[in-house]
Amino acid sequence: MKKLTAIFIFTLLLVLTACTEEGQKKDPNPGAVVPYLDGGWVSVWNDEFDGDELDQTKWNYELGGNGWGNQELQFYKPQNTTVSDGLLTITAKKESFQGREYTSSRLTTKYKGDWLYGRVQVRAKMPTGRGTWSAIWMMPTESKYGGWPHSGEIDIMEHVGYENNRIHTNTHTTKYNHNLGTNIGYSKTVPNVSDEFHIYEMIWEPGSIRIYVDGEPVGLGVFAYNPLSNQDVEYWKAFPFDQYFFLILNVAVGGTWGGSQGVVDSIFPTSMQVDYVRVYQKDYLYYDGFEPTKVGTIAKTTQLANSIWWPKAEDDHGVEYYEVYVNGEFYKKTNLNQIMLTTLSAGTYEITVRAVDFVGKTGEFSEPFTFTKT
Repeated sequence: MKKLTAIFIFTLLLVLTACTEEGQKKDPNPGAVVPYLDGGWVSVWNDEFDGDELDQTKWNYELGGNGWGNQELQFYKPQNTTVSDGLLTITAKKESFQGREYTSSRLTTKYKGDWLYGRVQVRAKMPTGRGTWSAIWMMPTESKYGGWPHSGEIDIMEHVGYENNRIHTNTHTTKYNHNLGTNIGYSKTVPNVSDEFHIYEMIWEPGSIRIYVDGEPVGLGVFAYNPLSNQDVEYWKAFPFDQYFFLILNVAVGGTWGGSQGVVDSIFPTSMQVDYVRVYQKDYLYYDGFEPTKVGTIAKTTQLANSIWWPKAEDDHGVEYYEVYVNGEFYKKTNLNQIMLTTLSAGTYEITVRAVDFVGKTGEFSEPFTFTKT
């Protein structure tokens, strides 16, 4: 009896050990101050600005005074960035340099911090005064879909000095951008934006970007792909946010927006201060519990030839991509719920689709859809 009990306990320990190894939480990045957030988020990158100089293993300086595509007036140089007392400070100054009358700094994480989906938190205090234009934003690491705006831009927070207690968020894409007057953006009044620190946050998941300040949505607070209202374009022209992006922090002077009501020289020097930047991603392997739902009814896109779409499948932690099958054979995958079938020869085909989540679990195939390629 004792022998059987010992064998049982040993076997149980083996099972528990195996379960622990398989169900281990993902380790946060070294130096994470808040390693985990509710909802399955784990820290993957952060800067608390605890040193006395910018950590150039995490940040790059972007330099120059070419107007930056927005008729900006400043020259970006490293000397306008300081780190002390646990704060990053980017200071805009009135000074002549390299043919420009103002200087500032612009920092990026490109090739040092690039992410596909995640949660970004930046605790910051904005500069003040008419003529400033500060931003916390993201651009694509590799412009897969082409130059701006085709590969996208995510403006987590923009602040222009002539609207001191108001912040803005925008995205820019082929279909939705300010050059066409179609960009989608939201604004929110934030008291003491230049006197107090506020937490600007983005939660970016497949087909969805949500923006918050101090835990509250900015306006409607969500940018989302909806194939039903984008039947005139391929999904990436409406929502190209399925590729890696990097972070940018900068304070511009003047420009088409920041300078639209002039620049008051008496405000300088003025600074944006940042307490921390923290980036989290989902720990899919540990938290994922269910396979995606069955893909709903497939439909032909009404305004785009040889294109189909379907309702978004649901999953406890998101659908990574969809597999499209033609006559029972794998055809290709697509990151969002629309696809062009242009490589098929003319003829009639049976199309089925299934969703795949971030740990490889698959949902049921959709009901077959008869598609005629013209």
